[in-house]
Amino acid sequence: MNILFVVNTAYVNGNGLSASCRRTVKYLRELGETVKVLSASAKNEDEHPDFVLPTYKMPVFQPLITKQGYSFAKSDKDVIRKAVRWADVVHLEEPFILQVVVAKIATEEGKVITGTYHLHPENLYSSVHLQKSKLLNGTTMRVWRDMVFNHCKILQCPTENVRERLESWHFKSELRVISNGMIPFEGEREPIDIVKPEGAYLVVSTGRLSVEKDQYTLIRAVKRSAFADRILLVLAGRGPEHDKMQAQVNDLYQSGVLKIKPVVGFFSLGQLRSLYDIADLYVHCATVEVEGLSCMEAVQQGVVPIIAKGPLTATSQFALSEKSTFPVGDDIALANAIDYWLSDDGLRRSEAEKYKGTSKAYDVKTCVSALRKMLYDAYEMRDK
Repeated sequence: MNILFVVNTAYVNGNGLSASCRRTVKYLRELGETVKVLSASAKNEDEHPDFVLPTYKMPVFQPLITKQGYSFAKSDKDVIRKAVRWADVVHLEEPFILQVVVAKIATEEGKVITGTYHLHPENLYSSVHLQKSKLLNGTTMRVWRDMVFNHCKILQCPTENVRERLESWHFKSELRVISNGMIPFEGEREPIDIVKPEGAYLVVSTGRLSVEKDQYTLIRAVKRSAFADRILLVLAGRGPEHDKMQAQVNDLYQSGVLKIKPVVGFFSLGQLRSLYDIADLYVHCATVEVEGLSCMEAVQQGVVPIIAKGPLTATSQFALSEKSTFPVGDDIALANAIDYWLSDDGLRRSEAEKYKGTSKAYDVKTCVSALRKMLYDAYEMRDK
């Protein structure tokens, strides 16, 4: 079957949606499917879309978009129609202008359309602090639903949390829960320039350094913790909030609240594995999160998590205990959870053992096989 993946930018680093797209395409091809990508051109000469669109530079907001590791493609209708005519199934990875145009053309050409719901409107608007605007986010959701997703025969929901939200918005597509999947680590661990002092506790958080990931709540919680003077705090990631977060943790260190110098910065996957080997707690504070597999990458190595729980974040599904969750944005509750797990080394180590192997249900090959079935099921529904 000829499968067309439609994404604004498939070949950039530092963008989770693009990485998920590349990963899914790779494993679908390994399953024997013919998959092509319609996307903006790539800077990396070793990787390129099969159908190439020009890159669109958005006035005023382009610097912010670039900081998020993202870019948009121009909707060249000639290229789009050629790509759509090649395909049996057109799979939409986003709900933006490109997908609106592709959905219209694919419908005209009588093609089957499917999609994946990768992000909430609040993910977009958090960078400009409008994630709480019900009018803006509600209007955006209705536009996405009516102009993109309702064209899909079946829509992949990475979590039950997402399915329930889309159901409440009366999406017309069949909503099927399939995780985006994670790749089991098969490479060598890479060295890290971090030494945990004797008697210290390493508390790590990973993810883009951005408003919606809310590492600020962790920074406030560490300040409140009874173990603050023994915590080595590591914020692993990069993003638009880097400088502000660096300044805040520096203040805690220079004022003496933190006795061990905190670390803020990017780590490769191999380095993260080395970091998790010595970590005592993994904290995930995101207020808006469709799935949050970076959390599962940590806990599969036996790191006890503490995960924010709220209506727009699904990551708390990975917690095995209520003691490993806290209400989004509540630094007091998070500080109490940190103190609970750090106060009893035996309890924490026993809990950590329970998490080892829990990632099997999210193995990327299993998830892509389920997505493949979804694509075939949608194709069988083409005349309905």
